[in-house]
Amino acid sequence: MSKPELDHIDSLTEEYDPELRFRPISGGVGLLVGVLLIALSLFHYVTAGIGPLEHRFHTGVHLAFVLGLIFLIFPVRRSMQCEELASRWPCWGGVPLYDWTLFAIAVVVALFPAIALSGLARLWSGTPHPLHDPSVLDVVMGSLMVAVVLETTRRAMGRTLPFICLLFIAYALLGEHAPAPLTHDGHGWPSLVKYLYFSTDGIYGLSVLVIASYVFHFVLFGVFAMRIGLGELFLDLAYSIAGRFVGGPAKISVLSSAFVGMISGSSIANTVSTGAYTIPAMKRIGYRPHFAAAVSAAASTGGQITPPIMGAAAFLMIEFLGLPYREIIIAALVPAFMHFAGVLTIVHLEAKRLGLHGLEIDEMPALGSVFAKDWPALVPLAILLSLILAGYRPDTAAFWGITACVIVGLVNPRNRMPVVAMIDTLQLGAKYALAIGGAAATVGIIVGIVINTALGYKISFLINNLSSDISAAMLFVLPVDWLDGASITLLVTSLFIAVACMILGTGLPTTAAYIVLVALATPALIALEVEPIVAHFFVLFYGVLADLIPPVAPAAYAGAGIAGASQFRSGMTAIRLGNAKALVPVVFIFSPALLIVTQSFTW
Repeated sequence: MSKPELDHIDSLTEEYDPELRFRPISGGVGLLVGVLLIALSLFHYVTAGIGPLEHRFHTGVHLAFVLGLIFLIFPVRRSMQCEELASRWPCWGGVPLYDWTLFAIAVVVALFPAIALSGLARLWSGTPHPLHDPSVLDVVMGSLMVAVVLETTRRAMGRTLPFICLLFIAYALLGEHAPAPLTHDGHGWPSLVKYLYFSTDGIYGLSVLVIASYVFHFVLFGVFAMRIGLGELFLDLAYSIAGRFVGGPAKISVLSSAFVGMISGSSIANTVSTGAYTIPAMKRIGYRPHFAAAVSAAASTGGQITPPIMGAAAFLMIEFLGLPYREIIIAALVPAFMHFAGVLTIVHLEAKRLGLHGLEIDEMPALGSVFAKDWPALVPLAILLSLILAGYRPDTAAFWGITACVIVGLVNPRNRMPVVAMIDTLQLGAKYALAIGGAAATVGIIVGIVINTALGYKISFLINNLSSDISAAMLFVLPVDWLDGASITLLVTSLFIAVACMILGTGLPTTAAYIVLVALATPALIALEVEPIVAHFFVLFYGVLADLIPPVAPAAYAGAGIAGASQFRSGMTAIRLGNAKALVPVVFIFSPALLIVTQSFTW
């Protein structure tokens, strides 16, 4: 793509994705922030090649960069302009003094646990180890860290996730007052801070570790891959394959969203990057604006469940389930196919009903010419997937994938990347990863509290008991032979959890939503003898589906903005288009063989 086209897509993405609305920074401060962003990307690139640092130092350096940069890049209020800030606060380069102070605090408190637990900070003081008896300094630093994490997440993602986190903190502190069976002994603030700040089950737990070790690398790879023309190749492929069929532009949207979404991992970014081209084409041949917006949104939410990359979900599943990568992507094949087949079916029937046509031959690139001109863009993706399937660590595969992108960008005359463009890509990749990096720390607080209070199992007990009671009542009202109590209990439990997943997933990026839902929702399914991989796919599907459901529906609303359509109507139509995605998880709960790698599978 040309630079103006890329800039147009970037501006649309920033307009509709709240995670990418950055503060304008100029002059020397802009240069400093740019250097820090490049350093963040290079830190992850280098450690992917040589291996990560020790857990606490690796996550500590990652969070120091991420949390500090959020204070410099995201304003305290998105509506606040530089002129308004300058009239109230001393500013340097458009960044107020209080944000520079918060930047410094964030860096210090993020690095403190690694230094404290290594003993370096205690050689002279003789104070106890913080895991045994935290000092006043430990509690102060931990309290500041919790505040920093919540504020950075609020700035980068909005109030939803920090508010949920505050509810969990209140539950941890006041657990003795909770109704049974949610009651627990409760924590004092010092013991809670010690657990969340210094243990590997809290802020520095699995969610931040996976972001710092895997997800960041694939965000960076995705940005590089798009810059060398992979997105354009995917779009051209979709045009050449599907353009000639009835309702061609809508089918192009479905295919291109599947291709691009598995790399981007963001429903909004996927909707914008593909919808910028396909939504106007759908309107031009006769699709109504709200339907065009809904097609792009419904297809784009399938990217996170599309193998072989699945956004970042596949790599989280590797850590949670301890399964080989191959098994994860094989399990995703049939559910992903069913989702896209459902969207394509509705798109086709709508085109037939409206009497729409496909594109003319001269409006579509020939398949051979697409590969002939853009095949180099496939090389990094092929290297990445080959290494992962060969058993290499995901971060190692990402290192070589990014390296291949750089080489292709240097030698490919069609999408050449000069050094300036590579520097810009390093900055952009780091910017795109900031919001999810901050969110992962907040999710770490939530997951830590869930683990420490056994809340997931208590919720599981409540849901399963309620489902069992409903099952007994249904059997009493409908005493038929083909219904049994265990099946009805599983069905009712699944429906409860589906609703909970869609509510908790509202407004959260896929990665953060999936981590929270694994802690809260999967225990109820596993308690009913659902295989763990089935339970994980179940919560992932419904967590992603939240991007389509009003009143938030960020993917549908982004599509509506491009199409000039009603947001609510686009969201409701997107739900109808995505109904296969809503039904498929219930199907594989009862027929787990659909995931192929489950114990019940036979040919």
